Amino acid sequence: MALQLRPNCEYCDRDLPPNSTQARICSYECTFCADCVESKLGNVCPNCGGGFAPRPIRPAREWRPGASVDRTPPSDKRVHLQYGLDDLAAHCARIRHIAPEER
Repeated sequence: MALQLRPNCEYCDRDLPPNSTQARICSYECTFCADCVESKLGNVCPNCGGGFAPRPIRPAREWRPGASVDRTPPSDKRVHLQYGLDDLAAHCARIRHIAPEER
């Protein structure tokens, strides 16, 4: 099963096309831009509490049968935070000092 490749940052709604090097995801595929992960979230996913990694780039060209952005298109469903900004800030502040691998 391929990653969803969500089209936007859940915090600021910035567009994150499938070839964006600025997209960051957690293990649940929550998607945020690098700016929000670094400046607003402190590498804490506001949904699950995990850390982030750069989202992989899906190949534009079909190097292997069926494996390309054309054959496995990204999601077009925009996702937004379910929490208020005050709640989000408190959540991130509470656990940002704990390394992601120890959360």
